[in-house]
Amino acid sequence: MTKPTENARHASVAVVGAGDYIGAAIARRFAREGYTVVAGRRNGDKLAPLVADIEAEGGRCLGCTLDARSEDAVAAFMTQADAVAPLEAVVFNIGANVNFPLLDTTERVFRKVWELACYAGFLTGREAARVMLPRGRGSIFFTGATASVRGGSGYAAFASAKFGLRAVAQSMARELGPQNIHVAHLVIDAGVDTAWVRDRIRQRGAEDRLAPGRLMDPASIAETYWQLHQQPRDAWTHELDLRPALETW
Repeated sequence: MTKPTENARHASVAVVGAGDYIGAAIARRFAREGYTVVAGRRNGDKLAPLVADIEAEGGRCLGCTLDARSEDAVAAFMTQADAVAPLEAVVFNIGANVNFPLLDTTERVFRKVWELACYAGFLTGREAARVMLPRGRGSIFFTGATASVRGGSGYAAFASAKFGLRAVAQSMARELGPQNIHVAHLVIDAGVDTAWVRDRIRQRGAEDRLAPGRLMDPASIAETYWQLHQQPRDAWTHELDLRPALETW
């Protein structure tokens, strides 16, 4: 475990959508700097391995069941995180990546993807701001995707939600930046090295995409989130994109 930074010893980070890969890697990275992690996902019991890993390294992590589409649940989650230690960083990391031909995209699918990938991001950002503004500092980061900036065949639901999340992040950055709240949107423009992604690649017969250097390591992504959180106020990044050197774009 690295030596905690001075400001992190009494601070917390809230991760909304603390899945097994990017979200978990972000939680581990902040925990290694001394932050108390408050992690939320739909099935909170699945956070047990993450909590155990962080505690085994000497860190602290609270795993919570969270429906990020519920206004009351998100507000309570942020309040809980701030009660554990002053809330210094919030990461919204819900994906909701689906692919359906246009005529097979039902109203229910479109609405649910929007609720997960856009509306939940709005709730997360707003409630994080409520906690951070009285203190006059903090970081709010949103995980985007290629679909945040480019629609694709079969991605009408996902791309529209991610476009919307990007707009929420831009609007928040313009409003909250002058009040010392760093808002950033990160475009993850490649496949992430997960078992699910590898299985999908194999199913498509695209084995060349499994070559070393073609998929992104979640730990590498997490390092970027940490670096963003460390940026000085006079040189903040609002948006950046991440991809492996071998990715075509």
